[in-house]
Amino acid sequence: MIRLEALDRAEAVRYLGDARVQMNSAMEHLLDECEEQVLRVAEPKFLYKVKDLPCPGLMAGNDIAEHLAGCSKAVLLAATLGTGIDRMLRVEQVKDMSRAVVLDALASVAIEQVCRQFDEFLQGEFPDLFQTFRFSPGYGDYPIALQKYFLTELDAPKKIGLTTNDNFLLVPTKSVTAVTGLSETELPKRKRGCASCNLRGSCNYRQRGDHCGF
Repeated sequence: MIRLEALDRAEAVRYLGDARVQMNSAMEHLLDECEEQVLRVAEPKFLYKVKDLPCPGLMAGNDIAEHLAGCSKAVLLAATLGTGIDRMLRVEQVKDMSRAVVLDALASVAIEQVCRQFDEFLQGEFPDLFQTFRFSPGYGDYPIALQKYFLTELDAPKKIGLTTNDNFLLVPTKSVTAVTGLSETELPKRKRGCASCNLRGSCNYRQRGDHCGF
């Protein structure tokens, strides 16, 4: 059961700061309103499936091979906030673009919090195994076309209404597919970087060839 009771405002503000949004009392009030709106509209759901490795259908490119090195299992994840968030953002983009920017940032924070809850759930399901961070199609040389594989394996269109468009971008947009590796032995520490960041598609840091340092 996924529950969103509060959003990480600091994370939203970090992104809004790079979008040159000035923080003041009016912005704090707007954040309050937008957080309540996102929490009201979001319908968070997730699906997962455990696959034994090696799993040829999951592998493509060097980055995923490196990410799952030493793992005996891979866990496929699909998570979404639902279609209501997309409708809300489309309406606000016409009515008030400043508000839409804040809502978009908070919705991105919300889907990340859903994924983090899944990480905690996974630790509870496999307490004796070590897990990698989440790694998503479209990162590095891991083809974004593999979104289709994830959704098919999880029956996500039928179960949670998650599909892709012709460019393999997820619909609804505030959604994630990712794979987490599980190992019987402790894994070397690796930085997550942009691999599992839900802002990577619209990140101002990445667009100018930089990163946030996460």
